[in-house]
Amino acid sequence: TPYLIGVGRSDCTGPPAEIPLMGYANPQQTAAGIHTRLYSRAFIIDDGSRRVVFVTADVGMVSQRLRLEVLQALKEKYGDLYRHDNVVLSGTHTHCGPAGYFQYTLFMLTSKGYIKAAVEPLVNGIVKSIDIAHSNMKPGRIYRNRGELDDSSLNRSPHSYMNNPKDERKRYKSNTDKDVLVLKFTDLDGDGIGMISWFAVHAVSMNYTNRMVSSDNMGYASYLLEEDKNPGELPGQGSFVAGFSSSNLGDVTPNTRGPYCVNTGLPCDYLNSSCPVGGTKMCQAFGPGKDMFDSTRIIGHNIYLKAKELYANAVEEVTGPVRFAHQWVNMTAVTVKINDTHTVSTCKPALGHSFAAGTIDGGGDLNFTQGAVEGDPFWDGIRDALVGPPSNQTKECHHPKPILFSTGEINWPLPWHPQIVDVQIITVGSVAVVAVPGEMTTMSGRRLREAVKKELTSVSTFRNSEVVIAGLSNVYTHYITTYEEYQVQRYEGASTIYGPHTLTAYLHKYRELAKAIAQDKVSELPVGPEPPFFTSNLFNLMAPAAVDRKPVNSSFGDVLEQVLPVYRQGDIVSVTFVAGNPRHSGDIRDQTFVTVEIYDNRTENWEVVYNDASWETRFHWLKGSNRQNNATVEWFIPSSAPAGSYRIRHFGHYKELKGLSPVITPYEGSSDVFSVGSSYYHSHDQPVHNHNS
Repeated sequence: TPYLIGVGRSDCTGPPAEIPLMGYANPQQTAAGIHTRLYSRAFIIDDGSRRVVFVTADVGMVSQRLRLEVLQALKEKYGDLYRHDNVVLSGTHTHCGPAGYFQYTLFMLTSKGYIKAAVEPLVNGIVKSIDIAHSNMKPGRIYRNRGELDDSSLNRSPHSYMNNPKDERKRYKSNTDKDVLVLKFTDLDGDGIGMISWFAVHAVSMNYTNRMVSSDNMGYASYLLEEDKNPGELPGQGSFVAGFSSSNLGDVTPNTRGPYCVNTGLPCDYLNSSCPVGGTKMCQAFGPGKDMFDSTRIIGHNIYLKAKELYANAVEEVTGPVRFAHQWVNMTAVTVKINDTHTVSTCKPALGHSFAAGTIDGGGDLNFTQGAVEGDPFWDGIRDALVGPPSNQTKECHHPKPILFSTGEINWPLPWHPQIVDVQIITVGSVAVVAVPGEMTTMSGRRLREAVKKELTSVSTFRNSEVVIAGLSNVYTHYITTYEEYQVQRYEGASTIYGPHTLTAYLHKYRELAKAIAQDKVSELPVGPEPPFFTSNLFNLMAPAAVDRKPVNSSFGDVLEQVLPVYRQGDIVSVTFVAGNPRHSGDIRDQTFVTVEIYDNRTENWEVVYNDASWETRFHWLKGSNRQNNATVEWFIPSSAPAGSYRIRHFGHYKELKGLSPVITPYEGSSDVFSVGSSYYHSHDQPVHNHNS
């Protein structure tokens, strides 16, 4: 019998101005425009008696708060249909989406608090993507395929990886997982309706100098496949939905040229990824492209091409029941018996010194280095004065990690880190999706997949099972390294917050879930302690957006820097407008700040060919002095652009005081009309050079 399948996509882009971007924890990296929009993509699969939802959203990670708010909204709408046990929410791990959707203090501190204006578009966008999937469910089939993708990922902590047992390393040909898994969804006629792909790589092709909202390499892969399958549609439109999900990407970078010292061009120190002059800040990994946009394009295109090929050739049908298991676990107190005489346990959360060093994808500003197994008296002194020293018990539990922040022992004004986390597995036929609440390293992920597979294949239903990890799911708990990698205390180990036995505890918990699914005894699993939903002491450090001013004798939407009259394919068109603060535009989902329009001589109408979600456009918001803001729109004319007359328009809102009350007013502006002609016309006879187009 076919499955009932629904797919949906919805814009979840938040305010693209002033709010910090989530990922590099760099307070200077605040939003200032749009490179590409962020989307939530939902997939619902029902076998006639059970139903699961898998969502991959263009966010750095799904936070516990975001998940709880989404589940609350689903409950109000659908009653008990969509719940904590059958809904998986996963983030693509882009580092260029607005932050502010966390309820634990550490994350609130790095993202200017809990920001309602940033939370709402995420919650509403995710829920809307599920609504769309729910409303277009129809009978269909699922096919699976897997392949390998080279030249798109690199291990960024090879020194830690090398600490894993030699026998274990010998079983794998690479220190990153090159596997791409694709699920293809079709209707009963065999027409494609959607696809999910999993590949383990950080979405950090865009670096911490970027200030435009961007879905990075994973989002670009989705963009390209959806463009293929929804011809003639603008981005985010069309019925075919292509989700690209994160996996065990903990130690995996897309910056394939590796780490170099920016100031000397020499490779960084292998052990601690720093430079002789300038420390960790100067050690940066470079992608394959000429700049971060080009690297995003190359890596995204690689992932897209592999997924497209696997999708086209997917013939192995997925059949069998839908199942799911979920448990809340207090990760600060899991005890696991590893043999007859020894038990190990997890710890209260804490971050090590190397956490502050950052990685080769984004270095810390302070003089911390990776691989620190000794504390630093200077920073420890400051820490003790600000938040207090770690207890001896926590110090011993986390050994050899030198603790920078004992987050599990600070509860002011709210706990600094989560204690209760979600462990969850959903299975569709023989495909098991393991939802992991953080960033597993390559080897951690291999051990987890193996453990789950072993439990599942103990019964014949799952003989030919395929186990895949969906990372950054449900609640964010930083990194999960192996015990051996933890000993080295690079960034990933320092950020394994529940101590050296974190992975051991997860393996134990996920084995229990897999066993319950295999034996069809999920109802016997304890639910576990429910996570908190904080209502008081959430803080917001974002001031309201200020009143906008404009130059004398001008209006909002006026052009300050005009376009040229003529361009050719490959040129960049740029136009600058008098602009308001994009925060004044409120909920910007399904709107656009920018259109590129072509004049249709036949209908005598202007037709929108690109908007702010398009890869070809960049919307820069420039916060000027004296509250006078500009917006610069760039259009990178593709070689495929037809010759013709074009214009660029900008839409926004400005805030002014009328009397004492603030009033928000929409405005729009347009460039002059300009023409695009090609420098060459290729005809079969001869190329004619044409200057007059």
